[in-house]
Amino acid sequence: MNIAMIIAGGVGARLTDKMPKQYIKVLGKPVIAYTMEAFQNAPFIDAITIVCREDYDDDIKAIASEYGISKFEHIFHGGETGQESIRNGVFGLEEFYDEDDLILIHDAIRPLVDEEVLRDCVRVAEEKGNAIVCIPCVTTMMQKVRDEKGEDGKGLECSDAIYPRDLIMETQTPQAFKLGLLSRKHREALEKGILNETASCALMTRLGERVYFSKGSEKNIKITVEEDLDLMEAILISGKGKWREDNHI
Repeated sequence: MNIAMIIAGGVGARLTDKMPKQYIKVLGKPVIAYTMEAFQNAPFIDAITIVCREDYDDDIKAIASEYGISKFEHIFHGGETGQESIRNGVFGLEEFYDEDDLILIHDAIRPLVDEEVLRDCVRVAEEKGNAIVCIPCVTTMMQKVRDEKGEDGKGLECSDAIYPRDLIMETQTPQAFKLGLLSRKHREALEKGILNETASCALMTRLGERVYFSKGSEKNIKITVEEDLDLMEAILISGKGKWREDNHI
């Protein structure tokens, strides 16, 4: 089975709204509703799980009901960090699914993920055991340092080195792994005191796993600041946002 695990435990600290950003409405619909619909409409996704703050359980159930998310099955509660929230979801899923079932971990605030991205993620994960949705880096990446301290005692940020962008990939979600592997690695992380790796791919590589890339999309934006909401609305209105040919892996 292929199970979507949508992580919705954030509080939206970088937006001015007091409401967590996944519940902000764009064109009259909560951001997380778009995210849930993406997995609902993908025929190869069998179930949808939400990891959220406990005080938002009723909101999630209401959204699932209003927008016809029939694949919605479970709610688990988030933790103090992204890693803890994912771990809570993974350990919760052990009660319901087999270790060979595929878990697609996805940010609730990436609402425009499309079926092609999801399909390629599942394809690679089925072949290689995991898949990280990525796009190539298309900007110059510079290593940040500080120059000699000035009167303020801080100095200015500067750089004297770059990273070759053809060797760098920009990660997105979903990030897909077999449930058994996720469970083992999260328990290993607890034993080793590794407690704050927000991205699943970062945790896996830190614990010795090789991860594989699947095709991402520039449309698969993450809602982080106010401008991202405007961009999301523009994409929805335009109906555009197909992959750029040079972003295929």
